[in-house]
Amino acid sequence: MEDIVEEHIFNKLLEDAIDHTRVGVTITDPGQPDNPIIYANKGFEHITGYHKSEILGRNCRFLQGEGTQEEQINQLRKAISNEESVAVTVLNHRKNGEPFWNELHIDPVYVKEKGRYYFIGIQKDVSEKKKAEEDLLTSMNEITALSTPIVPLTDGISVLPLIGNMDGDRLALISDRIADKMATLKHKKLIVELSGLVDFDEEVIHGIYKLNDLLQLLGTDLVIAGISPEFAMKSARMGVNLGSIQSFSSVKDALEKVQQNP
Repeated sequence: MEDIVEEHIFNKLLEDAIDHTRVGVTITDPGQPDNPIIYANKGFEHITGYHKSEILGRNCRFLQGEGTQEEQINQLRKAISNEESVAVTVLNHRKNGEPFWNELHIDPVYVKEKGRYYFIGIQKDVSEKKKAEEDLLTSMNEITALSTPIVPLTDGISVLPLIGNMDGDRLALISDRIADKMATLKHKKLIVELSGLVDFDEEVIHGIYKLNDLLQLLGTDLVIAGISPEFAMKSARMGVNLGSIQSFSSVKDALEKVQQNP
């Protein structure tokens, strides 16, 4: 009898501890139709805005709504079907309709006494973290745009000064922006000015020549200005043929030449 009382006290303590966590905790029963929620802690109520009486007996999909990505939902379905663990970050909705980003971890737990699996889900509201990541990405894109301005000079001619340190990843971002911009401007010539580069690697050299191929598809000719001796020597060591692209010592020289031969 004493053991039963102690077990009851322990179970109550465990339930209270789970209720006081800042994350949502749910248990679902895949042995019942539609894998309903059979337990939800207060953290889950707080995150979702639903009362326990509105949660129990429902499948977790009731949190889905506009903007919920099918890719993450398919991951969840596959893991549950295969009785596997899964972790996804999915856009869910609170009772009041407000969207929130749910960092969801689901694990199958085998209960020997029942002879089957249950699923334990841990939900964490990471909306602030997600917003911070999106804000950072926006800021980085703005910085990239400001540090690589495409400047229209005359009808059909633009110039892009590359400055500072450059690596393959940064050049790839710049190339994407260049493609979008030139497709809009429909300019025939783009002068890329290299004299402001402080440091660059071999990926940058390859990237510039790949940019030339991309611009050709858009009907734009790439012209290079301000090639340093270091850039020229690295290109030669790599077997890259500088002669395949028009190059000049300065933007002024390049502009004069392309205006003479539009």
